[in-house]
Amino acid sequence: MNILYQDRRALVIDKPAGLPVHPGRAGGASVEDEFPRWRQGKQGPWLAHRLDTDTAGCLVIALKKSFLLEAQALFAAGRVEKIYWAVVAGVPGVRAGVIEQPLAKYTQGRAWKMAPDQAGEKAVTEYRVRGDDGAVALVEFRPKTGRTHQIRAHAAALGHPIIGDAVYGGGVGRLHLLARHIRLPLDAPVEATAPIPAHMHEKVEACGGAL
Repeated sequence: MNILYQDRRALVIDKPAGLPVHPGRAGGASVEDEFPRWRQGKQGPWLAHRLDTDTAGCLVIALKKSFLLEAQALFAAGRVEKIYWAVVAGVPGVRAGVIEQPLAKYTQGRAWKMAPDQAGEKAVTEYRVRGDDGAVALVEFRPKTGRTHQIRAHAAALGHPIIGDAVYGGGVGRLHLLARHIRLPLDAPVEATAPIPAHMHEKVEACGGAL
């Protein structure tokens, strides 16, 4: 795993798509496998937040407990700047806006998803289209809340699910979602930008995005 940012308090890693942050019930590799290598003392490291298994990009790892508490407070207050890039099916007619759609978890058998529900938790995402090729679009999402699957569910609610998102209507294949940039506004900011993963290159380039 590539390290995008490092100081004595924290790391920001470039999490590969398909790698879970926690070990699964069936075993297999996870981000936490690397924790012994990054440990600085008797405790830690700790995940400062989460990314879905199929999402690539910036993931913050706390190396000190004091930083973990600061980071958690910033995330809870909505003060962390998070920018995601996604390739979506079709081209949004309104090229920039705000999606304000409460979300709730719906379960059917062993499967579950987040769906629009006025009784659900508040979820707000800013978006803008960075480019398109007529069939798909590269969209920048800036979530203002931190709900589970928020960007995936909001992209689907917009009528343009993320490519490769079988749960939300984006078809099969690899999920085209990248946690592109993150910034924690501390006295000494923690900030990083992730490169475009290889499986997104073709469509990002077709939409006029820089690799």
